[in-house]
Amino acid sequence: MPTPIGPVILFDDDLYMYVLKDRAWAEAWWEMPDEYACGFDALARPLRMTGEPHRVTLELTGDGPAEGDLRRLVGDHYRRFRRGQVPPEASGLPAFVAGLPVEGS
Repeated sequence: MPTPIGPVILFDDDLYMYVLKDRAWAEAWWEMPDEYACGFDALARPLRMTGEPHRVTLELTGDGPAEGDLRRLVGDHYRRFRRGQVPPEASGLPAFVAGLPVEGS
């Protein structure tokens, strides 16, 4: 199975968005797998999280890109948690993902 391409975009159980620079950084950073709702790599491919607390693994689900789902969840995140800010408006996926705020930058 191919490796997820960074950055990875993860959503917790409240659908708060976290954009993390790559898979390894995300796996080291994320603590509780039961707080994970969904995620995508930079190509909008869905991710699955497995593992135990403080020892999670991200992997592609094997499904094709889900760009519409990613864009919808990002828009929902901005409406709920970043009021007054506008999500990236780029029509192309690479520019859209590049416009997301990466944690720790």
